[in-house]
Amino acid sequence: MPPRDPNSQKIIDIVVNKGNGVKGLVDTGIETVPDLYILPTHERLEPNMVLPHESIPVIDVSDWDDPVVTKSICEAAGKWGFFQITNHGVPLGVLHAVKEAAHRFFGLPNEERNKYWAGNSPTDTVALKTSFAPQQEAVLEWRDSLSFRCGPQDLESFPFWPPVCRDEVVKYMKSAEPVIRKLLEVLLKGLNVKEIDKAREDALMTAPVVYFNYYPRCPNPDLTAGVLPHSDITTISLLLQDDNGGFYVRATDGESWIHVPPIDGALVINVGDVLQIMSNDRYKSIEHRVVANGSKDRVSVPIFMNPRADAILGPLPEVLESGEQPLYKEVVYSDYFKYHLSKKHEGKKTMEFARIRLSCQLFSSI
Repeated sequence: MPPRDPNSQKIIDIVVNKGNGVKGLVDTGIETVPDLYILPTHERLEPNMVLPHESIPVIDVSDWDDPVVTKSICEAAGKWGFFQITNHGVPLGVLHAVKEAAHRFFGLPNEERNKYWAGNSPTDTVALKTSFAPQQEAVLEWRDSLSFRCGPQDLESFPFWPPVCRDEVVKYMKSAEPVIRKLLEVLLKGLNVKEIDKAREDALMTAPVVYFNYYPRCPNPDLTAGVLPHSDITTISLLLQDDNGGFYVRATDGESWIHVPPIDGALVINVGDVLQIMSNDRYKSIEHRVVANGSKDRVSVPIFMNPRADAILGPLPEVLESGEQPLYKEVVYSDYFKYHLSKKHEGKKTMEFARIRLSCQLFSSI
């Protein structure tokens, strides 16, 4: 990455080095987006790139055992990689409360938020950051995020979490866990996995992380990105949107985008890279992005369900038992994770870390 100009370096000092984030920058009263946040023209989401009448499936999961429901989930994971679920069992009050908690945290004064900045936080299970990888990015994302690691041992640090939101995070995570478990059960059965034993469940669902993503009102939202196009490196992700929209997924044509409108009480589900690897591409981990809002602050609350750090990823034996050739080599999840964090958001490029190259397949068959 080329050296940044002096003005951009001043912005880096404010938002990153001093731990104020883009929220702190907005609080200074800026009226235009700084150059550091302005995307090249070819990377912006233009209106003509959005399909006006396309949408991802919305699935009522009030009866998980209904074959129509399970078939719809597996088909959506294979074609779209995304779908919304309704009547999932997470109480509406819990969903509203955790969104309000996110707004409360980011409404704190800078000095209060800064206590949880990565490196300052009283526990490594909670970390406030800005953008995705600001030291690797030529253009920063218009987003701050507060993450909460929510594995069983992580919850021991609960007393050190921000008091304005910690109860709501735990209630949300505990309410969502059965939904995530059921989704994985349905999706794995769609891959001929007859039973999810404890070892496999532990490997796939050991390391959940809840995020508060915060997108402050942006003076020039058409010039910047809330989040650049990327796929999730998770097993599966669950997203709670607020009512301000701004979430888009890559269309099946590979070029266009589909807006995912907020539905009160619904959760957006997407396949992560891990599940695409395990399914040998039967399920799709699809790029998605977020645009900033020009009139309101926006929050979203995703849950990223990650495998255990030492889990070995690769196509499932049940998928390959008919003789299908593996498209991915076996990799340790922690290595995959580190590779993802070593660079900026670059669409689906992280998956190349695990993909078997054609030349290797040809060589192995000689």
